[in-house]
Amino acid sequence: MVDIPVKALLAEKGSRVLYMGNEAIARGALEAGVCYFAAYPGTPSTEILESVAEVAEDVGVIAEWSVNEKVAYESAYAAAIAGVRSLTAMKHVGLNVAADIFVSSGYSGTKAGFLVVSADDPSAHSSQNEQDNRWYGYLAHIPVVEPSSVREAYKLVKVALGLSEKYQQPVMFRTTTRVSHSRQYVELEDNVTTTRVCKGVFDKDLTRWVLIPAHARLMKERALKVWRTIEEADWGPPLVEVLNPGKRKAIIAPGLAFAYVSESLERLRAWNEVTVLKLNLTVPVPVKPVLDVAGEADEILVVEELDPVVETNVRSVLGKHRAQARVLGKELIPESGELSLDRVLPGIAKFLGVEYTPPPPLRVEEQATVPPRPPVMCPGCPHRMTFYVLKIAANKLKLRNVVYTGDIGCYTLGYQKPFETQMTCFEMGGSIGVAHGISKVVEEPVVAVIGDSTFFHAGIPGSVNIIYNNGRAMIVVLDNYTTAMTGHQPHPGTGLSATGSRAPVVEITDVLKSVGFRVYVINPLRVRDSVETVVKAFQDYLSGGKVAIVSRMRCSLEAYRLSRETGIRLPIYAIDEEKCTGCMACVNLVACPAIVVPEGAKKPLIVEDMCLGCNLCAHVCPFKAIYVKRPGSEGWERLYSERFVEGVG
Repeated sequence: MVDIPVKALLAEKGSRVLYMGNEAIARGALEAGVCYFAAYPGTPSTEILESVAEVAEDVGVIAEWSVNEKVAYESAYAAAIAGVRSLTAMKHVGLNVAADIFVSSGYSGTKAGFLVVSADDPSAHSSQNEQDNRWYGYLAHIPVVEPSSVREAYKLVKVALGLSEKYQQPVMFRTTTRVSHSRQYVELEDNVTTTRVCKGVFDKDLTRWVLIPAHARLMKERALKVWRTIEEADWGPPLVEVLNPGKRKAIIAPGLAFAYVSESLERLRAWNEVTVLKLNLTVPVPVKPVLDVAGEADEILVVEELDPVVETNVRSVLGKHRAQARVLGKELIPESGELSLDRVLPGIAKFLGVEYTPPPPLRVEEQATVPPRPPVMCPGCPHRMTFYVLKIAANKLKLRNVVYTGDIGCYTLGYQKPFETQMTCFEMGGSIGVAHGISKVVEEPVVAVIGDSTFFHAGIPGSVNIIYNNGRAMIVVLDNYTTAMTGHQPHPGTGLSATGSRAPVVEITDVLKSVGFRVYVINPLRVRDSVETVVKAFQDYLSGGKVAIVSRMRCSLEAYRLSRETGIRLPIYAIDEEKCTGCMACVNLVACPAIVVPEGAKKPLIVEDMCLGCNLCAHVCPFKAIYVKRPGSEGWERLYSERFVEGVG
């Protein structure tokens, strides 16, 4: 076995490498000659672009974090229509942002291979919904390829790019959380190519690329012709495979569902009782293999995760061709949430008429009590400090009914007590548009809270809209110098590119000022100064001003990382037991996970290993019982406050 280099994405052909699903997709794309990668970070898709960015300079590819999914799609698609193999990646709800160009690209098609990786999130592990993006394939007449495992994801990326190039049509490569974030050993079939095409020529075909209505009607016919060709082709492995043909009962298993079907049949010892149609090309449903299976089976069960997309279209195919097989699906297989063996196996057993008794739960002599662990903001989180400042400033002005509209990010956790500064959360950038609408119909003050990366993603149009339509909402941008929730990726305000090189800084304050806001800047590390500034901002807002606040303080996890890299110590706080009265103000007003109340104790303590020196608890304590136990090194505040800390990568 070949030794694996430090950069596992560059391992030699023949190596056996343990890849995460997203890394496997990235490796397959690099082998297949993709040169342009563009994405916006969003779980569970983030690691695709991250993996490529780590090796981009080594292999000479373009890897970019775009400001949002729409721009990422447009950029990668543009390269593809100029003849350069390209890939864009996003989480499922990100495709909503790119839906306009997605549907239009289905009309015009592509020149070089172009993949749209949609990482869906069944059970909404890290999302506001669990939409099934296979429907988008039908909407745009764009085929959808789905892998059933990490290993298959690696292989099928190359197949899907070939499919895209053959039919000159974008292809959606749909994964789910379980494929994107599982790990599996992958036998590498090829080396990362050194002969990729990274320069193209744009063919000025105005009829194809300029979608005025007359051209769009022609391009719709082009898309339909490609669609029907793919639908009616005689597909075989690896996209379509019929296992154990000729049985009276059949199961159609698209994508990841095949893994659960396979294991269920093994557990039931029923592989010989049923034909299995394994579909990796799930949109459009391939007609011939479906009809072949239906010609021999009396009953067909479609096992798929989330919506009955394949089931609906299998029913359509069979109805159109007057096939007699009975189709079952969501009668036996759950329609919401992730599939699992426990959720699939009973339905398959019932379909096959096989007796199945679930195993009894494991008996545990002594049941351990696991305390609940709701998500919380990290120790030292600047959002906690900003929310505290906002609430104190509002209280000073006796503003008791402020409406705080929220957005997507770590700061969404501000909906919890004691802050309750996120009262809505729908989609990226939604806080500002929602705040504007509410401000038009209520008398209370309305404050839109949005993160820095989210502001660049989708907050700028809403900000312009407030000025244009004379809105009453105030904007608060939480600038922590990173895209924290998805793993600290850079954005246009950080001064760094996807590959870590310096990039121009787009100042949020300049953007807001340029459209007509008066901007107040705070550093919430300095609590008293920040409260005074926010009071002034509220007063300005209440007198009719168009006001925005930018709260600048680095993510505490990043500050801690910089502390270790530079040797600059952050301060550590402790509680003086003699001065502490047990009033619990620090617990109830700060909600920092570093402050705990041991079982049976009447006074809190600070877990020193968790304290990151933000000082909010010391500010809150009415009895001055919280003190600096270990002072920070000289200049420690700059780790929290400065965009660039020299001497650090």
